[in-house]
Amino acid sequence: MSEKSPFVVSPEWLVRHLKDPGLSIVDASWYLPAQNRDPRAEYNAAHIPGAVFFDQDAVVDPDSDLPHTLPSPRVFEQHVSAMGIARDDTIVVYDALGMFTAPRVWWMFRVMGADKVFLLDGGFDNWKKNGHIVTDRPTKIASTAFLPKFDASKVASFADLRKIVEDHSAQIADARSAGRFTGAEAEPRAGMRSGHMPGARNAPTFTFSDDGYLKDLDGLRDALEDAGIDPAKPVVTTCGSGVTAAVISLALQSLGSSDHRLYDGSWSEWGSRDDTPVETGPARD
Repeated sequence: MSEKSPFVVSPEWLVRHLKDPGLSIVDASWYLPAQNRDPRAEYNAAHIPGAVFFDQDAVVDPDSDLPHTLPSPRVFEQHVSAMGIARDDTIVVYDALGMFTAPRVWWMFRVMGADKVFLLDGGFDNWKKNGHIVTDRPTKIASTAFLPKFDASKVASFADLRKIVEDHSAQIADARSAGRFTGAEAEPRAGMRSGHMPGARNAPTFTFSDDGYLKDLDGLRDALEDAGIDPAKPVVTTCGSGVTAAVISLALQSLGSSDHRLYDGSWSEWGSRDDTPVETGPARD
C-alpha cells in the first residue's frame, strides 16, 4: 500500500493519545444549505471527548461582505485563544464527513503559524460508526494565548487571480462540483454567475477521499493528474467560498508541493462581480 499523507492521523492513534497534554481536538464541521445539517447542534449532541467547536461562519474577517474570509491574525488569535488552543499544541481537526471542511481549518492554523496540525482520517461519522467514544459533555476550556505567525505567501488575492488568468503564471484548481464548474448547475448563492475562471481545472473535493478517508499519496497524485494539475508547478486552489479549496491544498502539501496558494475570495468573489471573465463548459486546454 502506498504511503499516507503525513498530515492525517488514524482514529486508533487519536484513541491512544486522547489524554496527552498539549493535545487540542477541533470539530470543524460545516455544511452547505442543501445538506440540511446543523454542525453546532450535532457537536452539542455528540463530539470526541475534549473537542472544541470551531465555527467557520464566526472565525472570519468581520469587515468582509464575503463568506468565510480569512480573519486577521489578531481576530484569529482572539477566537482560538478562547478555545484554549496554543500555537505549539498538537492540533487534530475533524469534520463529520471526513475530508470536507476540516482541511480549511487545518489550513487556517498552518497559515497562522501552527506546525503540528493534523486531520482525523475518516471524520466523525466514521469515528462513531466504528464504535469510538463520544460525549455530549461540554469541554472544559482554559483560555490560553495563541500567538500567530502569519504566512501571507499561502493566500492569493483577487488581484493575484486576475493576473494569473491573464498571464497563466500558475495553475488554477477548482474544488467545486463538475456541474457548478461547467455552469450546468446554478450556484447555491444568489446573484452569482455559473461557470469557472478561464484556464481553471476542475478537481472536485470528494475525488481526494474515499468514504471520508484521505486517499494515499498515489491516489492524491492520480486525482490531481486526472484534473490536469501538475503539483510540481505553481497552483492556486479555489472553490465556492474558500473552504473546500483547502482539500486540494492538503493534497498538494501531502505530495511535497510548496508552491501553492489558496484564493480566499474564491467563486463568491469572482462569480459575483461583473468585471471578471467567466467560461462555461469543460476546462479548455
